Amino acid sequence: MNLGVGLSVALLLAGCPRNTPELALPRDGAAGIPETAPEEFLSSVHMADARRTERQLLEGFHRLEQGVWRWTGRKFSAGLLPPPGSGGKDVQLELHLVVPEIVISRLGAVTLSARMNGAPVGNETFAKPGEYRFVRPAPAGVLREGEVAKIEFKLDKAFWPDEPPKRELGVIAVSVALK
Repeated sequence: MNLGVGLSVALLLAGCPRNTPELALPRDGAAGIPETAPEEFLSSVHMADARRTERQLLEGFHRLEQGVWRWTGRKFSAGLLPPPGSGGKDVQLELHLVVPEIVISRLGAVTLSARMNGAPVGNETFAKPGEYRFVRPAPAGVLREGEVAKIEFKLDKAFWPDEPPKRELGVIAVSVALK
């Protein structure tokens, strides 16, 4: 199933009670970064790649759905390496996300903000349902080649569905990357 069709189906099923409430496992490394060798990390993670998501999705991501995407909570984070050869310069953060109709109908517009190793990256407000790419440049001096960066996202609001499973829902994440 291609991504567009998969996301369309996902949007129709977003409130479906079959969805599982489990979040990614908590991590025990410093600042939430798993105690895993950096060479095991990549500069991008697709939610469908279960092998990478186990290590690189740090918190706030719900279980994989439709084999392609994950709901997030209001706060969610990932560990990513800067792209090889970038030296931390001219790197872009990119979150591929979907804002489902149910989010807009329940909450109105939602604002997403991001931080990279604690430094603000930027924010964006989404007032309509749809598929988006949140793209922002890395702040100067916060990335070091070969070191895992903690990328933190925060929504100004989230909601709890009326039907089980009861879990905080923010947006749908498809992938996150440093490019």
